Amino acid sequence: MEQKQLLERIVLNPKIMVGKPVIRGTRLTVQYILNLLAHGATIDEILQEYKGLTKEDILACLLYASETLEDTTFMPLVEAV
Repeated sequence: MEQKQLLERIVLNPKIMVGKPVIRGTRLTVQYILNLLAHGATIDEILQEYKGLTKEDILACLLYASETLEDTTFMPLVEAV
């Protein structure tokens, strides 16, 4: 699936979850899905828990996060010694 098609699965609507990016047709935020993955949940476990989701929805969350961070500059909070 092309990047554009994946990104179309993520929507921002001020009336849904206060405008946070969500998976189209759900109230599941990109942040929530990323948090599940960061805490060790597998894609299969997430799909079992949320029957309406697809693997492409989860990949879209990862792609959205990657695209969002692409133009971000990070500065260290503490100077390295």
